Amino acid sequence: MKKPILVGTIVIVAILIGISAIFVQNNDDAKINDIENPDSYSEKIAITTTTNVITDLVENIGGDHVSVTGLMGPGIDPHLYRPSASDVKSLQNADIIFYNGLDLEGKMGDIFVKIGREGTSVLAVSENIPPESLLILDANGNFDPHIWWDVELWTEAAKVVATGLKEYDPNNSENYEKNLLEYLNQLDSLNSNNLNKINSIPSEQRVLVTAHDAFQYFGHTYGFEELAIQGWSTDSEAGIKEIQNLADEISKRKIKALFVETSISPATIEALKAAVQDKGHDIVIGGELFSDAIGEKGTAEGTYIGAFTHNIDTIVKALK
Repeated sequence: MKKPILVGTIVIVAILIGISAIFVQNNDDAKINDIENPDSYSEKIAITTTTNVITDLVENIGGDHVSVTGLMGPGIDPHLYRPSASDVKSLQNADIIFYNGLDLEGKMGDIFVKIGREGTSVLAVSENIPPESLLILDANGNFDPHIWWDVELWTEAAKVVATGLKEYDPNNSENYEKNLLEYLNQLDSLNSNNLNKINSIPSEQRVLVTAHDAFQYFGHTYGFEELAIQGWSTDSEAGIKEIQNLADEISKRKIKALFVETSISPATIEALKAAVQDKGHDIVIGGELFSDAIGEKGTAEGTYIGAFTHNIDTIVKALK
C-alpha cells in the first residue's frame, strides 16, 4: 500500500524540480537579455537639487528617468538656508547635483566644491549664461542670482540640465532632448502670455515694490521699475531708515500697491505700508508673490510656469 504513495511523491518532486529549472533558466535568460540590452531596464538617476524651482525644472526634463530630491521646499529662503546633516547625505548620495549658482545658495558653496572633488557631477544651472546677460547688483560686481524671473535665462538653465542628463545617461539622450524641446515651447508660450497681460498696465504704473530685490530680471524684461526695502540678499535686516526713505518715494509718486513674498516674512512690507499711510497716501498690499521659491508640489503654483503665471496675474490685478 505504501509503494504507490512513494512513487507519486517521486513524480511530484520531479515535476517541481523541472519547473524550478525552467524558472531559473528563464530568469538567467532575462538577466542576460538585460545585460545585452541595457535600454530594456534602467535605474533612475538620483538627483539632488537646491531650490524647488530647480526641482521642477529637472523633473520636467528628466521625466521618468530621474528621481529628484529637493532640499528646499515652498517658502524657503535660499539666501539664509543652511543644509542639515540629512541634506549633506542627500548631496553625497546623488549621481548629479543641480544648483542655481551666482551665490544664491551662499551657505553651501564649500559643500558643492568638496562633493565635486569626490567625483559627483555638480552643475550650476546658470553656468552657461553669458555675463553680459546678467544684471550687476553692486560695486563688488555681484550678479543678481534670481535668473528664473527672466524666461529667456531660464531657457538657458533648462539646456544645462538637459546636457547634464545626456552626458550622464547617453542611452536616453533622445528622451531628454524631446522633453527639453517640449518644455522650451511651454516657456515660449508663458512669455507670450506674460507680455499680453502686462500690456494692460499703463507704463507709468509699472512699479513693483517688494521686500527684497528679487525681481530685477522681471523688471528688465517686462518694463517694470523694481523698488525694494532690502538688496538682492536677505542676509541682513532692513532698517528703519530704508523703510522711511522708500515710504517717502512711494508717497510722492502715488504708487498703488505693495507686494509680499512667500519666502520672506511680511513684517517689513507691513511696516512700509504703515509708514506710507502715515504720510497720507492710501496704499494696499496687492497680493503675495513667489520670489525665491515656488509653491506646494501638486498645485498649479508648485510649478515654475504656474508660479510665474500667478505672479503676473497678481501684479496685473493690483496695478492696472
